[in-house]
Amino acid sequence: MHRLTAFVLIVLLLATTVAACVPVTPPAAPAAPEAAPAQPLIMGTESTFPPYEFRNEQNEIVGFDVDLANAIAQKLGRELKIEDMAFDALIPALLAGKIDMIVAGMTITEERKKKVAFSDPYYETGLVWVVRADDDRIQTADDLKGKTLSTQTGTTSDIQASKIEGVNMKRFQQFTDAFLEVAAGRADACIVNEPTAIDYVMKHPELKIGGKLQFEGTDRQFNGIAVRLEDTQLLADINKALQELKDSGEYDKMVEKWFGAIRQQQQQQ
Repeated sequence: MHRLTAFVLIVLLLATTVAACVPVTPPAAPAAPEAAPAQPLIMGTESTFPPYEFRNEQNEIVGFDVDLANAIAQKLGRELKIEDMAFDALIPALLAGKIDMIVAGMTITEERKKKVAFSDPYYETGLVWVVRADDDRIQTADDLKGKTLSTQTGTTSDIQASKIEGVNMKRFQQFTDAFLEVAAGRADACIVNEPTAIDYVMKHPELKIGGKLQFEGTDRQFNGIAVRLEDTQLLADINKALQELKDSGEYDKMVEKWFGAIRQQQQQQ
């Protein structure tokens, strides 16, 4: 009996020793959750405003603003998506959260800054009036008084033209229609952003640029990217990306690509 007990104790001791020598594999750590993909950066624009934005032969929206917005989105690690809409619908869409930013050749004004926040200026421009090539009646801004003027609804061109004494305003959702109204003789002049006017007149010699128009006391104005007032981090990120693009020379390449011929034409005026 004592031998049996001793044998059992020896077997148990050996089993315990073997078990102690076998390495214990710790349970696998739970896999780290995958980072959620970055939300797309939604840009609102109005696609009849070359060279800022327009549709090419493949119906794709292209232009200076599109290249700039794509470069900014890349720096923010986000995919760019574009929503095309009427110009006067852009700020309401931004405030309603339907888009993240407006990149549409929009002029920075004090009135707009009450509703949206603007990035650092990304292009300097001005307003001009466009007339038929054979029409020499309008030589100065004073000659616009009492005339029929066409323009795009909700733009600074619309705001300024509306201040001219005695004018009859014809407003359109697209600038192309405003130009066509002048070409058809149904308006005396079209008030428009200078680069867009030059771009259009270069392709349509039946029209010409008559002169420059002041806005808020100056013949220069600045384009900015608009975001919601509360989106301070997005605004800071956009400004940082803009500065990096300028410092790297990439911004200058975009300007030359889209405004090079227009600037040469400006120098000849």
